[in-house]
Amino acid sequence: MSGQGVDGMQTGAGDVRADWDHSTHDAFYDYYARESGSIEARRRFERMRDAIMRFVQRPAGRPLEVADVGCGAGTQSIVWAEAGEMVHAVDVNERLIELGRSRAEAAGLTIDFRLGSATDLPWANESMDVCIAPELIEHVADWEGCIREFVRVLRPGGILLMTTTNRLCPIQEEFNLPLYSWYPSALKRRYERLSTTTRPELANYARYPAVNWFTFYGLRRYLAARGFRSVDRFGMMDVTGKSAAAKAVVSAIRSLPPLRFLGQMATPGTRILAIKSGPAAGEARAGQQ
Repeated sequence: MSGQGVDGMQTGAGDVRADWDHSTHDAFYDYYARESGSIEARRRFERMRDAIMRFVQRPAGRPLEVADVGCGAGTQSIVWAEAGEMVHAVDVNERLIELGRSRAEAAGLTIDFRLGSATDLPWANESMDVCIAPELIEHVADWEGCIREFVRVLRPGGILLMTTTNRLCPIQEEFNLPLYSWYPSALKRRYERLSTTTRPELANYARYPAVNWFTFYGLRRYLAARGFRSVDRFGMMDVTGKSAAAKAVVSAIRSLPPLRFLGQMATPGTRILAIKSGPAAGEARAGQQ
């Protein structure tokens, strides 16, 4: 099993298995198929796409090449394809990949869906303008291998967007246990074992339950050492059209580190947008870290 790493991140005891189990539990599949097709899921991914686009400098004469890693049933891929971008999607779950393909075909969209692992992406070096990894790296023991792959496939100036667990916040959706984010490492290991053996309902029947717990600050340091500059959820917020009071709150959070930290504690997940060093990156807006 995995163990405690720097800044609360869990690290794998060994390499990820080469023979990934591509199956899924019926309860997990039914839940994910339902939730991923909801109006709220679609709106969430549209907001994520729009937030990323505020930091992208579109290449002349061609659409963006977008990698959706851990694409699941393809809702996010579809949102980007509908905007005219070239979308490449990969997931370890075979049934969800097939569901994504069928949904894209029904919508008349062309998306390159692949069955595979985030630690061995099926794309060439520096081939992508945007790489999105939603709720992924918490499930993979070799999370550093995943990030190496994200870095590899991104062009200079490319955008990496990751959403993952937040060790700072006691609220989470990975395990059906109260305050789980704050459990000590040894207790987390116990419930990980139970969720993959006799008590799968503890982790919502996920084949690969969350084993890593991150903070924005830890990920920012990790990515900075690899040539990225990062923005948190507050830096990504678009306050256009918001009330004066809302703008004042966001401005205060961006300006005052203690408030920003409290804001991180109050949000169940970690969201980080990172821009790879290079000439193609758009200028990051207010709130950049």
